[in-house]
Amino acid sequence: MKQDSDATTVPACFISNHEGFLGSIKNFIKDFVDNDVAADCGLDVTIPSPGSFDLSVILGQSVSEELEQFVLTLKEKPTKQELSLGSFTDKHHRANVHRAVRHRFPFLMTVTIQPEIRVREDPDYRELSQLVTEDEAEDFFRFIDAKVRGSSYTFGPDDDKDHRTVVHHFLSRRFGKLVETKSFTDQGTTAISVRLREQGRPKKRSAEERKEEEVYTGFTLRKENLETLEAISYMAASLGVLPSDFTYAGIKDKRAITFQSMVVKKVSTQRLKEKTAEFERRGIEPLRLGRLQGNHFDLVVRDLRPHGDTHSSAADTHTRLAALVKEAVENVKARGFVNYYGPQRFGSVKSVQSDRVGLALLKEDMVSAVRLFFTPEDLSDPVNNAKRHFIQTDNAKESLALMPLSKARERLMLRAMNRYGTGWLSLPHSMRVFYPHAYCSRVWNEAVAHRLSTLGHRARRGDLVWLQEDSAESSLPQIHVVTDQEEQEEVYTLGHVLMPMPGNTVKYPENAMGAWYQERLSRDGLDGCRFRVSNLKLNLPGCHRPLLASPRNLSYQLQRAGCGEAGEEESTGNSSRNSDRQLNGTTAEGKLTLTLNFDLDSSCYATICLREIMKCDP
Repeated sequence: MKQDSDATTVPACFISNHEGFLGSIKNFIKDFVDNDVAADCGLDVTIPSPGSFDLSVILGQSVSEELEQFVLTLKEKPTKQELSLGSFTDKHHRANVHRAVRHRFPFLMTVTIQPEIRVREDPDYRELSQLVTEDEAEDFFRFIDAKVRGSSYTFGPDDDKDHRTVVHHFLSRRFGKLVETKSFTDQGTTAISVRLREQGRPKKRSAEERKEEEVYTGFTLRKENLETLEAISYMAASLGVLPSDFTYAGIKDKRAITFQSMVVKKVSTQRLKEKTAEFERRGIEPLRLGRLQGNHFDLVVRDLRPHGDTHSSAADTHTRLAALVKEAVENVKARGFVNYYGPQRFGSVKSVQSDRVGLALLKEDMVSAVRLFFTPEDLSDPVNNAKRHFIQTDNAKESLALMPLSKARERLMLRAMNRYGTGWLSLPHSMRVFYPHAYCSRVWNEAVAHRLSTLGHRARRGDLVWLQEDSAESSLPQIHVVTDQEEQEEVYTLGHVLMPMPGNTVKYPENAMGAWYQERLSRDGLDGCRFRVSNLKLNLPGCHRPLLASPRNLSYQLQRAGCGEAGEEESTGNSSRNSDRQLNGTTAEGKLTLTLNFDLDSSCYATICLREIMKCDP
């Protein structure tokens, strides 16, 4: 069955032929709840909202604006004047003020003369900023404030030995009790590295102590209306570690309430306790990417209506919708859905999809990749204004000043380009590899749609499947090529078929699809591509992904919009009697709301399952 072709990254080829229905999702954040299904990882952590560092919330709008003006004055002309932020009788409130001000303005000192808090320029910052860049000075002071045991900070390359000596002397004089410094050379360039001392004293670490620093703490992250990478960047800054120290499987939706298993390196349980009060300690183990068993989803689809115009009465429409929903759910239960990569795999920016950035990176066209990364949408908000300024001027420093603090990826790139002329290596590996993966995912989606439209809904000769072993011996599954005899005897079904996502270790089908992959990659200039980008330390082995996926424990409920959730009769996937009672007669007033509950394997997309049910882009 075909549908509207506007969804450029997700083809319009379905596996079932039911009619479906229209509706909308994510009207409210609570309409899309995504929970990881995994082995217990230990802690439940609720990520604070961005308002936790929002000075207008902590100080009030007027004081926050006064502080901003004070900072502008300092930037133009250094002064020894102080600014009072007001009196704060609660010590926890005072601590939040100190932390928020230092996080936002590392060059300020906060002083408490109980209960008043005052701010003034930090003279040490002023002196350091004369020796290194302002960005480096800010980063160094954030590193000092974090005070993470055994952590380190590295300044930019500096091949002037005399200048390095001056920096060493300053750091030793002003921060010698806190840090120790040394110069090191890597790939022909020399830089200064600063490490936090153990308990304020220089101390050579034993092998056992170094081992203790390799701490992994697992937890469940609950976030609301935040991008995964935004939440990670926020937590990294708060904990004094790098975004790359977090391990997690997949990118969760922003406009949703999501629960996701994560592991953070070099952060102890106690450290997390200091940052949040909403968790409890359980068994902990490091989690590697892809270890998740799957996800549980609770979705709400509102404003249900049939496809096409209808002039039926409300009662007739509701009865018809009940039948459409039941047919759709039963079909997907029985046949599954095409296992496309979902739209979030390709980014949320409409002007440039992430797969185009990934293609440029695979072709090692770094200039085009950067310009695609910063291509603005046709909007006039601060983020797009900053992107537009960079595209027009190539001035990373000015664009960084315009870029909002919440845009972690963009700020990392701009800061690195301002320092070193290139920015991709400033992103954690999980962020860098996201873009080539997006390209390969798009090719996979197109390949599956072509496979279904040309070879049909049966396993064909030359298709790839996992080898079915009769032996009880445990071994890794092997890729098997379907033979002509196996096709005739229907040994395998479409549910067994695997489709390769391009990479340097995958096997391609030995039928018409093999040639299709070659032609598709050639069309994008990737003839003979090794799927490695050495300069960015990226290697894409590829994978074999099942063509179909099936939801588990799928159930549904139909309810009139505006009905209370408690005490209302509902129709469910296990009973149609309630549906008849609720939807017939004069009680069927208003729009219908559909609630769906189901589990999916990891790397499967709830929006794609819902798309198969509804036969439209929800």
